[in-house]
Amino acid sequence: MAKYEIIVADMERKIAQGHYRSGDKLPSVRDATKAYECSVSTIIRAYAELEKLHAIYSVSQSGYYVVEKTEDTSAVRANESIDFASASPDLNVFPYRDFQHCLNKAIDTYKYHLFTYGDPQGLDRLRQTLVSHLADSQVFAKAERIFVTSGAQQALEILAKMPFPNGKRLILVEQPSYDLYLRFLEAENIPVRGIERTAEGIDLRKLEAIFESGNVKFFYTMSRFHNPLGTSYSVEERKAIAGLAGKYDVYVVEDDYMADLGEERSFDPIFAYDRNSRVVYLKSFSKIIFPGLRLGAAVLPHELLDTFRSFKRSGDTSLLSQAALEVYIGNGMYERHKHKIGSEYASRIRALNVALQRYNSGGLIEVSKVNSGIYVQLKLPLTVNLERLTQRLAARNIHVVPGKPFYLPDYLEREKFLRISISRTRLDQIDEGVKAIVEEVGRRETS
Repeated sequence: MAKYEIIVADMERKIAQGHYRSGDKLPSVRDATKAYECSVSTIIRAYAELEKLHAIYSVSQSGYYVVEKTEDTSAVRANESIDFASASPDLNVFPYRDFQHCLNKAIDTYKYHLFTYGDPQGLDRLRQTLVSHLADSQVFAKAERIFVTSGAQQALEILAKMPFPNGKRLILVEQPSYDLYLRFLEAENIPVRGIERTAEGIDLRKLEAIFESGNVKFFYTMSRFHNPLGTSYSVEERKAIAGLAGKYDVYVVEDDYMADLGEERSFDPIFAYDRNSRVVYLKSFSKIIFPGLRLGAAVLPHELLDTFRSFKRSGDTSLLSQAALEVYIGNGMYERHKHKIGSEYASRIRALNVALQRYNSGGLIEVSKVNSGIYVQLKLPLTVNLERLTQRLAARNIHVVPGKPFYLPDYLEREKFLRISISRTRLDQIDEGVKAIVEEVGRRETS
């Protein structure tokens, strides 16, 4: 990431967090040069980029100022809801103007080719761009192994229905796990079994015993920023899972849907430790750009390519969206926005952790240890009535998601918890929301 891009991301973060408010004058070029320890030309380029984004404007012989907004959103308004439930990206950090530019550029570049039937595997130039993009996450694969899909969900559904070379039928899922996928597996009557995963991790001996049973087609897992736990597997767990998959001829479907939201740079997915071509790697772009874009990528072992292609059948993913994403990644905008949104969400997670330490000092609620991503699990006392708790919080305009939907109906070893998401929660709302949750959990009427 270039120095000027780092400065742009930092300035955007400071504007979003109110360090620089609507109408405020920014540091002069000279002062900014000292603060960021860079050249004058670097600051000038950074300010020029911020002007292009309509975040600031310049006044001749005066300086640079934050664009004035028609309303002040910095204060919490009366009766405004606090959304700890939604997993969709924050509308206020969507890269509208950047992506609009990429759409226009894509139309100019590809012209009429965008309005024909595409290759079921995806736009060739996007897949070529994804080769280097995925390599940054230690996912090394040639373009021929990459499929562009309508979000990660389409890939998950195809993988569940298609036969695998190991001839097995059972899908093993973590408990808890992604609720929409669990509902899909139930609706399709696909054989499924659960294995417990907690904030502390997974029992590798139990996992090996299930793999050894001989009927597991694939193990569906979220190696980092698990939904709903928010936690990530340790290096030892990731290596062990990859090794067990090869040992027992079990495939692993690794849903790395929030790969770009972490601040840490040293996380290697299970795919990076796969020595037996048993890991399918899935990535979604919805959490970084727009959910409505519906674009994801699947990296498949060679032996699954033909079957996956036959099940996907047609070019069902918008060519315009693919072309725009190729431009967005290729010109560096994606990388810059990734750092911006990752930093924003990390600030909210830190604020959440601080608030929980302040109000949950008695340890009434068990909190998963999370420093990145968007989810945190709040494990509750068994005496708490979850339905009543969520109703009372809703009456206070605080919306949360209970843990029940993240389990299979017949899975009995359930934890009682709330899944907290910070993606739609403003920084200034978090303290108030956490205080209310702890208060309501502590009320005797919850039992």
